[in-house]
Amino acid sequence: MGFEQLIIRSYEGQSDRTQVEDLERRCEVGPGDRVFLFTDTMGDPICRIRNSPMYKMLVAELDKELVGVIQGSIKVVRVHMHPKDLARVGYILGLRVAPLHRRKGIGSSLVRRLEEWFIANDVDYAYMATEKDNEASVKLFVNKFGYIRFRTPAILVNPVNINRSFHISSNVQIVKLKREQAEFLYRKFMSSIEFFPHDIDNILENHLSLGTWVAFPRGESFGLDGRQVPSSWAMLSVWNSGELFKLRLGKAPLSCLIYTKSSRLIDKYFPCLKLPSLPDFFHPFGFYFMYGVHQEGPLSGKLVRSLCQFVHNMAKNKSKDCKVIVTEVGGKDTLLRHHIPHWKLLSCPEDLWCIKALKSEERNSLQELTKTPPTRALFVDPREV
Repeated sequence: MGFEQLIIRSYEGQSDRTQVEDLERRCEVGPGDRVFLFTDTMGDPICRIRNSPMYKMLVAELDKELVGVIQGSIKVVRVHMHPKDLARVGYILGLRVAPLHRRKGIGSSLVRRLEEWFIANDVDYAYMATEKDNEASVKLFVNKFGYIRFRTPAILVNPVNINRSFHISSNVQIVKLKREQAEFLYRKFMSSIEFFPHDIDNILENHLSLGTWVAFPRGESFGLDGRQVPSSWAMLSVWNSGELFKLRLGKAPLSCLIYTKSSRLIDKYFPCLKLPSLPDFFHPFGFYFMYGVHQEGPLSGKLVRSLCQFVHNMAKNKSKDCKVIVTEVGGKDTLLRHHIPHWKLLSCPEDLWCIKALKSEERNSLQELTKTPPTRALFVDPREV
C-alpha cells in the first residue's frame, strides 16, 4: 500500500454512514471471548460521542474505500496532578480498521491525526479505554504511542428480570432529587474524585439522564443542601444509554445459550424456585447506565444495593427495551463492587484505561500520578459509555 493513497478526513454523515455501518459489522465491537455483547448504533455511527461538549469522528479512505474510523471527544475534568486540578482531556474510542487492511499503519494514522486535533484544541491529556486482554490495542497505544497504564476499573452488568421485582426494605427511604440538588451534592461530595466532569450540570440536564436518587435510613432527615446528612446514605444517577444505541449478543458460549433458554423456562413454570434468569439477548436491546455512585456511612453498602434494586424495578416497569443495567467502578473499590448486583458472566472485572500527556510540562506530573496508588473512587462519564 502506498501511503500517498491513504486519506484521513472528517466523517460526513450522509455519504459515509452506510460504509461505516458495514465496517462496524465486519469488526468486533465488543470485547472478545469473555464478554460477548456488541453494539448496534441504529444508523447513527457517531451516537456514542454526540452528547460530549466537543467531538470529532475521522475516517480513513483508501482508493475510495472506507477502511478505518476513530472517534474522540474533549471535556474538562478533575485531574489531581494538574496544577489547577482541572485539565482538558481528550477521550479516544471506536478505533476500527477493516480486517483486510490491518497491519498497514492505518490505525496509527488515525490515532496520530486525532491527537493532532486534541493538541490544536489545547488538550492536556489524551486517554483511552480498552479490554485488558486486547493485545493489539495495548501494543498500539502503549508501545507505539507512549500511553501509560492508568487505571483498571470494573464494568458490572446485571440482567433485568422482567418476571420479578425486588423488595426494597421498609427501613430504607429513597428520594428523587431535583437537578439543582443533585448538582450541589455531586460538587460537594464528589468533585475531588478522579475524572469528575466540570460540566456535571450539562450531564444532569441531558434528556438521557433519567434522574438522581438518594437512599438513607427511614426516620433520619436529609438536608439536601448538604449541611445535614444522615449517618449513612448513598446516591446514584441513571442514564438511558439504550436511547442512543443497542446491545446485542455476539459469539456467546454454548453453555450461556443453553442456560439462557433453560433458565427462562424454569423461571416461567417454576417461579417459586426463584432462580436467576437471563433475558432474551438474541435481538438488539437497550440498557441503563448507573453513574455517580457515591456512599457514606457504615450502612451505605446496603443502601447502594437498595438503590440498584430500585433502578432494576424502574427498568422492569418503565422500559420495554432495557434488559441490562451497567455501571463502572474503580478497580480498588471492592466494597462498592460487592454491593452492586452483577453477573460475572456478563461483567468485565478489569477494564484498562491508558493516559498520555500531550504537553511537555505535564509529563513529569503524569509519571508521578501513575506511580501513586489509585484512589478507590472513579467518576465514569455516561456520555463516554
